[in-house]
Amino acid sequence: MAHIARKRFGQHFLTDQSIPDNIIRSLNLSEDDTVVEIGPGLSALTLPLLEKLNHLTVIEIDRDLAFRLRNTYSPKKLTVIEADALTVDFNQFEQGVRIVGNLPYNISSPLLFHLMGAADKVRDQHFMLQKEVIDRMVAEPGSADYGRLSVMLQTRYKMYSLFDVPPECFDPPPKVMSSVVRMIPLSEDRPIAKDEKLFAQLVSQAFAQRRKMLRGSLKAWQIDWTGLGIPETARAEELSVLDFIRIADFCVDHKLEH
Repeated sequence: MAHIARKRFGQHFLTDQSIPDNIIRSLNLSEDDTVVEIGPGLSALTLPLLEKLNHLTVIEIDRDLAFRLRNTYSPKKLTVIEADALTVDFNQFEQGVRIVGNLPYNISSPLLFHLMGAADKVRDQHFMLQKEVIDRMVAEPGSADYGRLSVMLQTRYKMYSLFDVPPECFDPPPKVMSSVVRMIPLSEDRPIAKDEKLFAQLVSQAFAQRRKMLRGSLKAWQIDWTGLGIPETARAEELSVLDFIRIADFCVDHKLEH
């Protein structure tokens, strides 16, 4: 029986096999790689992954699709975790795990933030997402796409937009263009804010009214902009990730609380 895409799960199934083939080429897999696929769906990417790997783990929220996967592939080749990816602890997987998937667009940002908690375990991540989201992920300071998502993810990953995927490659076709992104966790010696919770709060506040100057949007913290060497007339979109870390650390060092 044909599976009908479920809107509540944000299901759009790949029908153009050239796209999974391009993703597989981008991965440059070894057969003993530890790979976890999020949202295997109808196996468009799962099958070519299994052809390259000794074993694959998939996370599928749809019980009908999970049942189909268990009855299609041997458990020696495929482990099926039937769960919402937002509830899965990705730290359970082996060091160097590679995570791939056509992510449900309705939970893409929460899922990307959830995965940050396991970044120390991850070798790389390759995801298909809404192009607009990936443009924001890889955006540089000064661009219209640069915002909270850019800053928060760039503290943890080096990211590359690989290629676009048009709507007609899916069934049902989404109303947006899609893209594939590569995310590589940064090393342990990356710049890290002294108080990551405060850092996240500052970034969120700075971009809440992105056209506002920082002296207005971050007024509550009473920051010494001259001492930091950052113009108080600057706007959030003009600051680099390092600038935001410097601001957050200044607040910690001077015990400035909102």
